[in-house]
Amino acid sequence: MVIQTHNVADTERAGGMLAKKLSPGALVAFTGDLGAGKTAFCRGFLHALGYSGRVTSPTFAIVNEYDTELCRVCHFDMYRILDEDALYDIGWDDYFDGDTILLVEWSENIAGALPEPHITVDIRRGTGENDRIITIDGGSTL
Repeated sequence: MVIQTHNVADTERAGGMLAKKLSPGALVAFTGDLGAGKTAFCRGFLHALGYSGRVTSPTFAIVNEYDTELCRVCHFDMYRILDEDALYDIGWDDYFDGDTILLVEWSENIAGALPEPHITVDIRRGTGENDRIITIDGGSTL
């Protein structure tokens, strides 16, 4: 599925649309350039699940955890993770409990550690300054 957005609010709405289709245990792997809108998409995702607080990129914390009306959502930023071995230092395996949705920005840094099935969301800049092209692929999971 390909979605074109024209501003941050559109990108957040796209995240909300995906959130409504998923259930606990899902993993969403994000790719896209710095500033492409991955965190905006995640913010819309979380707000659609009933989380009303502030959503920020977990760049320095590596993971932010949110309790939503549906389930716990763990939002990862793997920008600073240089190899898959570093995942085990943060307890990566402990997050796969089947009751949590995982949102993983910069997933290309840990591609070999992503379990199947998972959903991929690629966000690229469009022709206009605020235009984004969002490609969502989930195979049979969507």
